[in-house]
Amino acid sequence: MELKGARTLITGGASSLGEATAREFADAGSKVTIADLNDDPGMQLAEEIGADFVKFDMTDEESTISALENVAIAMNGISVCVNCAAVATGALVFGNDGPHDYDVFKKTVEFNLFGTFNVIRLVASVMAKNEPNEDGERGVIINTASVAGFEGQRGQSAYAASKAAIAGMNLPLARDLGPLGIRVNSIAPGVFDTPSLQGIDEERRKTLTADVIFPKRIGHPSEFACLARLLVECSYLNGETIRIDAGVRLRSTSPF
Repeated sequence: MELKGARTLITGGASSLGEATAREFADAGSKVTIADLNDDPGMQLAEEIGADFVKFDMTDEESTISALENVAIAMNGISVCVNCAAVATGALVFGNDGPHDYDVFKKTVEFNLFGTFNVIRLVASVMAKNEPNEDGERGVIINTASVAGFEGQRGQSAYAASKAAIAGMNLPLARDLGPLGIRVNSIAPGVFDTPSLQGIDEERRKTLTADVIFPKRIGHPSEFACLARLLVECSYLNGETIRIDAGVRLRSTSPF
């Protein structure tokens, strides 16, 4: 699918991986709508790159339905959706504070998995109305998994479970939506420069990248955005979860 002229919705688009993707896609000529719960940075970014902004809670069905209806009207449809919105939590299953907080586990999975699926199912219903291109393609959906979904670390049971589920539903989603001309892929980032890593000292950064093969550094959000662009533009990529991690395989004790 051509990115120029595409109508793109990016959840979690106000910062980090989502922000970088919004900038990359807008630069490529895509019409972009940034969706985020953070109003100020989202609206500032939208104004800067010539995008639109919408605020909604993707775990709330009615809020999401209403928001996507408005986005589809404003952009005359949605042809690309990149789901970057997520929360990262950390706690041992049992530690000094007792058992893992059950509500924290539920809310992590609800936001990262249920919220993402809610957007997917509703945005697919919008994409299904698009006129197909010469390949029969009507839409592209890109979700964000994580290497933690494959080798999660200590204290990451909730986060790892939610991201493993994103990877796990990727192929069934592609199979469900393929007959409609909608492709589905997922990106599994490794150690990236996201808000959870900002503010840590240089010594901890070295520890985090100890098992990175090459380049031996933390990933740049712009590199995630480059892969997202490839997934839109390369029409033969479908049903894949692609790691972007410089070859890292996380150890159980590496601190996040």
